[in-house]
Amino acid sequence: MLIIGLILFGMLVGAAAQLILGREGKRIDWTMAIVAGLAGSFVGGLLASLIAGDGIELRASGIIGSIVGAIIVTAIWRWSRNRSRA
Repeated sequence: MLIIGLILFGMLVGAAAQLILGREGKRIDWTMAIVAGLAGSFVGGLLASLIAGDGIELRASGIIGSIVGAIIVTAIWRWSRNRSRA
């Protein structure tokens, strides 16, 4: 049940990141949403630990940290995908 909850949380956070950055093709890429949401949680946790002065400590973060991390992951994903097309 925990794994399903984590995947749903990742989907929602990743979808929020895509809505904030703007959707490509007027729809949400759910694969990107899940990956960006889950990875974004850890990126947000890393940023929070660096800001707090705890050093480089990889940990899951809350909703705000997850959304910030998902925005970063989604932006990097789109940048790398667009760069490989050119």
